[in-house]
Amino acid sequence: MEINYASKISKELNIPQNQIKNTIELLDADSTVPFIARYRKEVTGGLDEVQIIAIRDLLQTLKDLDKRSQAIIKSLKEMDKYTDDLARAIASADTMAKLEDIYLPYKPKRRTRASIAREKGLDSLAHLLLTGKYRSIDDAAVFINQGASDIIAEILNEDSKVRENLRLHFKRNSIFSSKLIKKKEKEAEKYKDYFDWSENINKAPSHRILAVLRGVNEGLLNAHFLPDEDESIIIVKRSYFHNMTNVHSVVEEAVKDSYKRLLSSSLENEIKQEMKKRADEKAISIFSDNLKELLLTAPLGRKSILALDPGLRTGTKVVVLDKQGKLLANTVIYPLAPHNKVAESEGILKKLYDKYHYEAIAVGNGTGGREAESFCRTIPFEKNMPVIMVNESGASIYSASQIAREEFPDYDITVRGAVSIGRRLMDPLAELVKIDPKSIGVGQYQHDVDQKLLKSALDDRVSSCVNAVGVELNTASAKLLSYVSGCNSRIAGNIVAHRDVNGPFQSRAELKKVKGLGPKVFEQAAGFLRISQAKNALDASAVHPESYGTVKLMAQNMNCSISDLMKDASIRKKIDLKEYITEKTGLPTLNDILDELAQPGRDPRESFEAFSFDETVSVPEDLLEGMILPGIVTNVTAFGAFVDVGVHQDGLVHISQLSDSYVSDPNEVVKAGQKVSVTVLNVDIQRKRISLSMKES
Repeated sequence: MEINYASKISKELNIPQNQIKNTIELLDADSTVPFIARYRKEVTGGLDEVQIIAIRDLLQTLKDLDKRSQAIIKSLKEMDKYTDDLARAIASADTMAKLEDIYLPYKPKRRTRASIAREKGLDSLAHLLLTGKYRSIDDAAVFINQGASDIIAEILNEDSKVRENLRLHFKRNSIFSSKLIKKKEKEAEKYKDYFDWSENINKAPSHRILAVLRGVNEGLLNAHFLPDEDESIIIVKRSYFHNMTNVHSVVEEAVKDSYKRLLSSSLENEIKQEMKKRADEKAISIFSDNLKELLLTAPLGRKSILALDPGLRTGTKVVVLDKQGKLLANTVIYPLAPHNKVAESEGILKKLYDKYHYEAIAVGNGTGGREAESFCRTIPFEKNMPVIMVNESGASIYSASQIAREEFPDYDITVRGAVSIGRRLMDPLAELVKIDPKSIGVGQYQHDVDQKLLKSALDDRVSSCVNAVGVELNTASAKLLSYVSGCNSRIAGNIVAHRDVNGPFQSRAELKKVKGLGPKVFEQAAGFLRISQAKNALDASAVHPESYGTVKLMAQNMNCSISDLMKDASIRKKIDLKEYITEKTGLPTLNDILDELAQPGRDPRESFEAFSFDETVSVPEDLLEGMILPGIVTNVTAFGAFVDVGVHQDGLVHISQLSDSYVSDPNEVVKAGQKVSVTVLNVDIQRKRISLSMKES
């Protein structure tokens, strides 16, 4: 059966069948996507994570289709309806919709108008009418009125050819329309653009579909996905009767009834679900891309941090963190209005500096953030002190979470929130994985899309980012470890528990002593875990333990140590990789090994660069049309990008304002976290809207 799957997937994805087959075997053996992409390139032919995920998801779709086929076959056999023709039809059905069309006439159903007519013995008459063989329609009028036409309508509705042709017509020609529900104008103000909207479904962007469907769910809008009714009825008639010209008016009326009462609602629901799925997938893709950029934000690195969570009335929460993110001290200062205790607050921060010698200041970008940033910049430290604004979206979610309570059981949520801000500056990835991605604020209609599909995509993305960067085994939180290839929450917890009892891991091999961490998990996880101070330098690299023997052989042949091999490029240049090719290890892996020896444990994230907002603006009222300001992209959507210019309210750069040239996809121009220069186009204080442009002309 797998060979059949491989053949179908190969045709769909245009990837050679042997690569598909090998990848399926790895997936079925519970290998993870990051592991397959990084350490099994010879097996897959170098497929990347995107291709492997596509194979995995299509494989599951085919398995689900096969499972449903078997269930239908079983049902048909139990009813003694299974025939060779049905067997061939089921075998050739390549979508769930086609499969259900085949089963529809036999599917157990509630009592219908047609079934009542059949109980009256009108089935034969209905078939004679359909075939044009009943000569005297007038004589049959009484029976037609008693339900023969209802039988005709149901026969047409359950005909697979009719449904297939009509489905294609719906996909090509349906109009996506929406209208305001009467007397809902006030409540539906935010949906004003959709009070009377219509367009071809193939031109409707994902954000518009999701916006309208949200309005429908809120009881404010009506929406339809329907083609022209008259054209659709013609499709039904042609599909069933082909070239038959003597269709009686009774049958004509039954055709119309079948479409209006049965087919249209059924097919519209299908198209609606398909459009919703397409919109969901686009929105989830955008969310996933934004999340990737945010997770891979450049880290400041291991520096001691003073972190501030600004507050006005309740004061600004302050924490000091060491280079590993450990909480050293916490307090509250009141430099902002209405307290304005500037001198006292300055003195407190100086004393903390004298004691802990922190190297940078992180300031949350919430209410009072710009004012707190300005205050910190005025403090005369003995050396230049970087003051960096940090996006605190989701910090409050973390501070109230079970993870935060376990990390800081003796501190309240205000202290935990400040710690999160500081740690985000040090290592955004390690801190953001503790928060539900939906709370980070980089999505588009994330609460409206298929939540199961969303979770799967975001889990894939987080896992990809964590494993691409690698995880420091002796300092990582259980949450971060849970995203490492092969691990889960239970194993991650066991790793931390083992570390707490036995002290830091001295080698990757010690992982085998962790409860529940068997050979398979070790194989999947070891290459992504780092031990920076390990005796074996390879334990701090992405070289997998299964390749340690190869590296050792290289060093022996070069008459040097592994350490020399890693330090001296001239030695590595002399290595002939062809000498080390084996049945399991090919050139792709050998090239990766050499690259890793040159830069062991290299962080793929960009180097950190401090960013500052324009000091002349701090609230929307400070903005003037024509101002050119520095900003940071906080969210990319299908219709443009939101940019933070430091006024506690993001501005929108509409897709039409992203570039001087035409832009079809905002992700081609901007990424979340990107530093940009924008021009203020318009500021609407009342509606809380800021319009920006990135055009140069």
